[in-house]
Amino acid sequence: MAEEIINRVANSVLQVINLEEFYPEGTRTLLSVTDFLDGGVVLREQSFRERLQSHDWTSYKNHFVAVHCPEDVLVPQWTTLLLICYLQPITKAVVVGNIDDLERFLFTEKLAVFDPTPYQDGLVMIKGCANKPVPQQAMGILAAKLIPVVKKLSYGEACSSVPLYSKPK
Repeated sequence: MAEEIINRVANSVLQVINLEEFYPEGTRTLLSVTDFLDGGVVLREQSFRERLQSHDWTSYKNHFVAVHCPEDVLVPQWTTLLLICYLQPITKAVVVGNIDDLERFLFTEKLAVFDPTPYQDGLVMIKGCANKPVPQQAMGILAAKLIPVVKKLSYGEACSSVPLYSKPK
């Protein structure tokens, strides 16, 4: 007679936090300031403003948008701010930077309201593998919120976790 297979992970007191669950669903869009410059490199205020006014902003409705200006393009700081003025009313979120900056921002916003008290004195693991992009910064923010309350904190998968923190006895 075969022995019954017991899922020890499911029956353990280990609490697993999957940061992938904090991932806000929605389209991510990178919008470059250069798309509105003369020849992609020269800022002429009048033509810049005209391009902004004639642009179809509805295509960004409910998107998460990163407004990017390449380092080799020198424009005043107000150019990105003016783009944000057009984007803010129709997007879910808008940041200045690249897509990685946008992801960090989105996770930081979500984790700002994360309540660690349900994990008080618990054995907690931050899940390691994800199918969605989870910034390293998000893991750091989560760990910093958990350390003051948990008994033990680890990272990885139940079958191969790395111990990170144990509350002093």
